[in-house]
Amino acid sequence: MTPAPSAGSEGTKKKRRRKRPAHRSPQNSPTQDAPAKKAPVKKSQPARIYAKRVDEVSAGGLVVDRSGKLGLLIGRKDLKDASGKKILWSLPKGHIEEGETPEEAALREVQEETGIESGIEKSLGVIDFWFMAGGKRIHKTVHHFLFRESGGILAAQESEVDEVAWFPLEEIVERLAYPDEKKLIARTNATAELEAQ
Repeated sequence: MTPAPSAGSEGTKKKRRRKRPAHRSPQNSPTQDAPAKKAPVKKSQPARIYAKRVDEVSAGGLVVDRSGKLGLLIGRKDLKDASGKKILWSLPKGHIEEGETPEEAALREVQEETGIESGIEKSLGVIDFWFMAGGKRIHKTVHHFLFRESGGILAAQESEVDEVAWFPLEEIVERLAYPDEKKLIARTNATAELEAQ
């Protein structure tokens, strides 16, 4: 007896193919010659150039006149200002030389930059910040002091300072160009303390 075609004999069964997951590519049968896959070519990236780190330590601060009503600031032209008229006001300060204490350097730098002789009343604190200059990454630490004028003649140091001027103490924070110095003077309340003396 011959089985009916629908009876499912071995001769008439359809072969079932296993479904391959969508994320897998079809396999090549051993008889097919698949072209060899080339490894992706990595583009060469330029070597990273790191800026040299330089640590600098300076000292300076706020000089108050003999009357206790004026504070001394130095001004430098803003190099980013196309008109060349904008002045950036800051506290006088400079590098501590070998063998100097922060106090000695602060007194010397204030006199060099402003022409004013002074004495230190107290420390205002230390601030530090980072900036780039001449292809170097500079970490600068500045010791700040409160000074009282004792003598000298007001005169800007020609090589480093464009202007020097006395301002009412209540205007000092507003006049300062750099946020760190603004915060330092505002936080220490140095101007109000001196005005009260």
